[in-house]
Amino acid sequence: MASRIAAAAKGIRFSSSVSAAAGNAWLAERAALKEHAGPAAETWRKISIYVCIPAVIAASANAYNLWAKHQAHLEHERHEGHEAVKYPYMRLRSKAFPWGDDSLFFNPAVNM
Repeated sequence: MASRIAAAAKGIRFSSSVSAAAGNAWLAERAALKEHAGPAAETWRKISIYVCIPAVIAASANAYNLWAKHQAHLEHERHEGHEAVKYPYMRLRSKAFPWGDDSLFFNPAVNM
């Protein structure tokens, strides 16, 4: 182990045969890419924080308000009672269902 450390200190490379100059060129190119991408990344970070997050919050508030209005409307209909009009062309049956007069998915609390 000590010999490896000593050899590494002298500049001998164990895992590859690439020269130090080629490695430095790659590192220089990587640093240039980071420098070039920095402003664009900062712009997208600001867009995400100052545009997307408030837009999601506003859309969530709008959806909650619409849901609350709908729930209030349903509660109003539940208390007031909604009488369904029996039109002659609706619910025509030539023979009763085996499970009763209404369809299998009929819900008296929701359906008319």
